[in-house]
Amino acid sequence: MQSFSPFSSLSFFLLLTSPILSGFVKTALTQDGFCSAPSILDADSDSSSQPLYWKVTNPTLSPSHLQDLPGFTRSVYKKDHAFITPESHVFSPLPDWSNTLGAYLITPAIGSHFVMYLAKMQENSKSGLPPSGVERFIFVVQGSVVLTNMSGNVHKLTVDSYAYLPPNFDHAVETDAAATLVVFERRYSSLENHVTEQIVGSTEKQPLLETPGEIFELRKLLPTSLAYDFNIHIMDFQPGEFLNVKEVHYNQHGLLLLEGQGIYRLSDSWYPIQAGDAIWMAPFVPQWYAALGKTRSRYLLYKDVNRNPL
Repeated sequence: MQSFSPFSSLSFFLLLTSPILSGFVKTALTQDGFCSAPSILDADSDSSSQPLYWKVTNPTLSPSHLQDLPGFTRSVYKKDHAFITPESHVFSPLPDWSNTLGAYLITPAIGSHFVMYLAKMQENSKSGLPPSGVERFIFVVQGSVVLTNMSGNVHKLTVDSYAYLPPNFDHAVETDAAATLVVFERRYSSLENHVTEQIVGSTEKQPLLETPGEIFELRKLLPTSLAYDFNIHIMDFQPGEFLNVKEVHYNQHGLLLLEGQGIYRLSDSWYPIQAGDAIWMAPFVPQWYAALGKTRSRYLLYKDVNRNPL
């Protein structure tokens, strides 16, 4: 199933609670949650004992009842959004990186003004530099890496740690063991008298911010000052929580679900989403999320900010 027929969020919840589907929903929730799918990995492993974000690098590749259906994928590409799932990832050597395979999930070819990709670093691997004028953000989802900058400063980044690297900033990311990064890059939109700086941090050290009218938990990983033309949000939803605002705005988004499962509305389509799935959202596409299942949902979200749309 790739999407639901269009209907309002109210109708969707009424549908879930109808007598016809109540038995189905109850059965689904007694497993791993609605829209989860058992796999060999799930059967052999207890997720509660696995490292943080384990399901991003060990995803459920296909629902069990569709594993024997050749050509099946949950991935969808439309003019105003893309839903990109792990079974359709294509990894190949990353240009200028050593011993590293990359899967580009979002690029300008899709309609975005930024790039989002997974970098799977192997033993004795090292990053390359982005093109001139391009800024970079890295977030560790598996393993650990060492970041060294032009001044010789060294930072060890572990799971849930991140770094922002300004444009034309000489740096290297290295590891002597396997590690997986989520990487965002975009051509920096400069403002006179405003300069960005290298930032190194971790999610849990960032304060929770107020979200008037909403109940999800929000952390921003980059400063909100004018120098920065994008931000990265970490958003947490407990089971049953959902966005109050059905958002339509000029900003673009790139999203990776780090934990949990739920339902994402994009335009008039409704997608079951689970850890490891990625989304591109074009400007003004209607968007909405509800967390389902038994565990927290957490997603990593790119958002362009601080620039006039003109």
